[in-house]
Amino acid sequence: MGEKTFREPLSRERVLAAAVALADAEGIKALTMRRLAADLGIEAMSLYYHLPGKEGLLDGLADAVVGEIDAAVSRIEAAGADQDWRTRLRQRFLAAREVMLRHPWAPGLLGTRTTVPAGVYAYYDGIVATLISGGFSYRLAHRALHAFGSLALGFASEVFSPASAGGSMDVEVAEAEFAAMVEALPHLMAMAAAETHDVPDPTLGWCDSQVEFEFTLDLLLDGLERIRG
Repeated sequence: MGEKTFREPLSRERVLAAAVALADAEGIKALTMRRLAADLGIEAMSLYYHLPGKEGLLDGLADAVVGEIDAAVSRIEAAGADQDWRTRLRQRFLAAREVMLRHPWAPGLLGTRTTVPAGVYAYYDGIVATLISGGFSYRLAHRALHAFGSLALGFASEVFSPASAGGSMDVEVAEAEFAAMVEALPHLMAMAAAETHDVPDPTLGWCDSQVEFEFTLDLLLDGLERIRG
């Protein structure tokens, strides 16, 4: 008799790990139940025992991303529990951004979910706990959460999101669209020309570079420090 080939049992965690790897390699649009099943070497119907259809798959993918953020933040918190509230929050948000940069499709995905990903409430509870331990009232902590917005999850959310409407959030595409309207938008064009993104600066989308993210984050943290007194 020949040797039996060991196959890792199919689980929700294994399915989601394969989904993340596929989205990283080929983009979120390449992620289908059929393609994912093929990558796992199983029948597509087998996936439905773990994830109920494409929307369930996308919800699971959002859960997996938030889980990565939680794990990254837990490591940072364990190493710097004695740091001040500002440093802890700054490190927390930058850790979340590292996850987003590994999975550039994640900001768009999180913005389209109609259910809250598992782990999000506990994640935000940790943010509030950090603010309270730093001397903030619950009222100010609540306002701080609104001010942080999506920065807490590692990305900047624009007022308009062309990608969600079938357009593109690609920096070069957005700048080309501005260029086509140069006469009608002189101030926006002048600003875009003065603020061209440096190639080494990691960028998640239009106006969401690392420099801009940290600038906005530090501005908010400095403002909260002044309000805290």
